[in-house]
Amino acid sequence: MATNPEAVAVIPPSVVLSEKETGVAEERNDMAHPVYRSDEFDDDIEGIFPTEEEFHTLRRVPDKIPWDIYTIAFIELCERFSYYGTTVVFTNFIQQPLPEGSRTGAGFTDGQSGALDKGQQTSTGLTTFNQFWVYLIPLFGAYVADAHLGRFKTISIAVAIAIVGHIILVISAIPSVITKPSSSMATFIIGLIIMGVGTGAFKPNISPLIAEQLPLTKMVVRELPSGERVIVDPAATQSRVYSYFYWFINVGALVGQIAMVYCEKYVGFWLAFLLPTLMLCLCPAVLFYGKSRYKLQPANGSVLSKAMRLFLMANKGRWSLNPVSTYKRLHDGTFWENVKPSQLVVARPAWMTFDDQWVDEVKRGFAACSVFCWYPIYWLTYNQLNNNLTSQAAVMKLNGLPNDVLSNLDPFALIILIPVCDLLIYPALRKAGIRFTPIKKITAGFFTGSAAMIWACVIQAYIYKDSECGHYAAGKKCDPVTINVWAQTGAYILIAVSEILASITSLEYAFSKAPVNMRSLVMSIALFTNAISAAIGEAFVSVSLDPLLVWNYGSMAVIAFVGGCGFWLTFRSLDKEEDHLNMLPVGHLVSAKDLEDHEGRHAVVGEIKD
Repeated sequence: MATNPEAVAVIPPSVVLSEKETGVAEERNDMAHPVYRSDEFDDDIEGIFPTEEEFHTLRRVPDKIPWDIYTIAFIELCERFSYYGTTVVFTNFIQQPLPEGSRTGAGFTDGQSGALDKGQQTSTGLTTFNQFWVYLIPLFGAYVADAHLGRFKTISIAVAIAIVGHIILVISAIPSVITKPSSSMATFIIGLIIMGVGTGAFKPNISPLIAEQLPLTKMVVRELPSGERVIVDPAATQSRVYSYFYWFINVGALVGQIAMVYCEKYVGFWLAFLLPTLMLCLCPAVLFYGKSRYKLQPANGSVLSKAMRLFLMANKGRWSLNPVSTYKRLHDGTFWENVKPSQLVVARPAWMTFDDQWVDEVKRGFAACSVFCWYPIYWLTYNQLNNNLTSQAAVMKLNGLPNDVLSNLDPFALIILIPVCDLLIYPALRKAGIRFTPIKKITAGFFTGSAAMIWACVIQAYIYKDSECGHYAAGKKCDPVTINVWAQTGAYILIAVSEILASITSLEYAFSKAPVNMRSLVMSIALFTNAISAAIGEAFVSVSLDPLLVWNYGSMAVIAFVGGCGFWLTFRSLDKEEDHLNMLPVGHLVSAKDLEDHEGRHAVVGEIKD
């Protein structure tokens, strides 16, 4: 696939970033393109901005990754170990009864671990609520970080809150409490809510923090030791960083989940909740180590209100009772141009204390948020991994395995496939001149998620066919079917592939498209789509039981496929602007007096510095 000329965006010298942001911009005598030289980082990131011909012809490569990024990734590994190690046993803890004579919930070799005996619908409902809660809180955590505390302080407080929530979960599972289902259930729900506050405030801030450690923010041309001239692309670097960030996530998830399901089965739920708590307690030590080493973005006050005012101002005069007229006015190409400060020299409102470039960033951020609006459809398929697929495994031939151990095939596949994609597949595509852009990746993620649900649907149909209880295979008096639980493998691997394409890309897209001082907020919106999906998933709880599970998986497959088609049709034009969006200069929030001092139509464009 050749690069589309319309997709190529060459940034002229007039929109080069401020010297504080990128260093010194000098003119190339041959092509009048600016030299990129940073005075903030090492000399080895020096380079020159690509020409139009270079955009077409040079291969793109990622930059090197600083060491400090790996320490942040380790913090995420510990947090994900604690979260997934805990939540992996939720289904059995809620759904299954306490084994006869047990005071810990352990099922040992031949029994099924359990505690509260509330059934599949309750377990699906509570795990879905947890999903909703954990991804609702990021909106609050992001606002606090961007407007008041900054990302680092918010992360530190969030970890402390999460530790408290985990401790309460441990209490819900100790022998003196677990044998009293009502008390255990109440304590469990309190711990679930508090843990969700900490986890939710942590998630939208750790992702931007890790990519902010990258020194290079714009594409530059460099010469490799082999003599080949290449474009060092920050987008490719961010893609690599978030791929390995996700790799660390899944190492934590895999180790946590495997270890905890065996703790649950052979010792009890108290140990399955305690070990993740201890792992989470490592995070404060690493945060203390990195506080003086990390590049930290300070809080910038309530920029959200400015962005929303700007958006409402841009909408003014564009709406009418005639939907055709409304559509034309909203898409006439002047929506954001007319509200730039340079266009409002005389009638500029007092709250407009920013430059034109910040408006371009906000425009890009809104475009990213519109991309995320489709994600609830994708997460519907992924969320089956945490509840219904675990319940499906419980009625299959386990051969001594815990029914919830198969969910570890997902992180295991990710640990293998992420390096394969980063080291083999993506470089091969770039070398072949194929632009596998974020929009294309996300679209492919929808389709592979659909394929995973088709696989689960077929397995469920065979379970009903093989079960002595027919379409009521999960009944308490029914023996497991003869189908081996490893038949689920294809569904988990396909879900893993879809995560690489859609989930990792959402982190990359949220960071690269958000205004610098709204990164946590845009990241939280990307995460919030999980909460919306969980809320939608509540509507499917009624089909999350026999004899309707074939319909459950089948409808998920159809919804994901239609969602992928709709996503591509909606954003294929945005896909062509990928380079242009990534090369936008960074905008600045400035004082009203600074704006008044720069009169004229283009006075504030590219001139106002911090």
